Amino acid sequence: MMKNPLIDRLGIRHPVMLAPMGGEAACAELVAAVSEAGGLGILGAAYMAPTRITEVIAQIRSLTSQPFGVNLFCPQRWQPEEALTQGYAQRLARFHAELGLPPAQVPERFEESFDAQFDAVMAARVPLFSYTFGDLGLERTRALQAQGAVVVGTATQVREAVQLQASGADAVVAQGAEAGAHRGSFLGERDEGLVGTIALVPQVVDAVQIPVIAAGGIADARGVRAAQVLGASAVAVGTAFLLADECPIAPAYRDALRSAHESDTVLTRAFSGRWARGIANRFTRDMAAAPLPPFPIPNALTRPLRQAAARSGQAQFMSLWAGQAVTLARPMPAAQLVAALAQGWQPDA
Repeated sequence: MMKNPLIDRLGIRHPVMLAPMGGEAACAELVAAVSEAGGLGILGAAYMAPTRITEVIAQIRSLTSQPFGVNLFCPQRWQPEEALTQGYAQRLARFHAELGLPPAQVPERFEESFDAQFDAVMAARVPLFSYTFGDLGLERTRALQAQGAVVVGTATQVREAVQLQASGADAVVAQGAEAGAHRGSFLGERDEGLVGTIALVPQVVDAVQIPVIAAGGIADARGVRAAQVLGASAVAVGTAFLLADECPIAPAYRDALRSAHESDTVLTRAFSGRWARGIANRFTRDMAAAPLPPFPIPNALTRPLRQAAARSGQAQFMSLWAGQAVTLARPMPAAQLVAALAQGWQPDA
């Protein structure tokens, strides 16, 4: 049997990882279920307060003794552009009115402190830490590794992967253009980070000496097999797990996923200010040409709208993050999905 150093180091049975998903999908039950099934559950904790990160990690550990991971967004440089922010808030007024909400209010704080979040993760001594939107840097990487954590960066093009390797990452996620939710790009313009998975993975494999985790458009055993043939050491799957029994997304979101076609996803900045892939709806269409303040301002401003829309079943005002393999997603327990995905990996290949 061919050795898989990454999987051996993590101590998991299957080279299948839960892609870190924030918001509703970020829950202990789903992360633990994937890990219990022999994969690696990863908690998308970027939007969580530090105290909440500590609580959810404790919940995960109460549900499983298996390895798991935590993901954060690298801090972004942005300026509080007041005119754009106020203009964006005013454009939200008509959507708020439809849902019976008061006009959008600009919050005093737009995001959690990354330093405090990182300290919470360090204090929890997690088995794996992954990061998105940038380069964690050698100092923080070494601090995690000194605790025994596996550190994984996210790249959408070869030069990003090379930089992450130089900063000490133990492995890199190669996120293809097909992937749902936010793009992990941090170098160059948007289109430079829109290489498809089948083209990106082998190029990253050839460019770095650390293990590569394939992500984007992988939702069944066939995708797993393809990733292995391309040289990946594991796969990260997001959209397919959104329909897992343990994933607590709103019914309207589930319905949108189940009725979507492969051509229904779009890249949009409308909800958060960063490019992300999701199912097109009225909000993405109506706000497509709107001037936007930088991330994380729109993300904070649309949170009340998105939450109210989820409660009232109004999918047209929700961020319906999904990848291009959305039609391959099927409702089932997370353990069943892990087992189905793992069937694609050939241990002697």
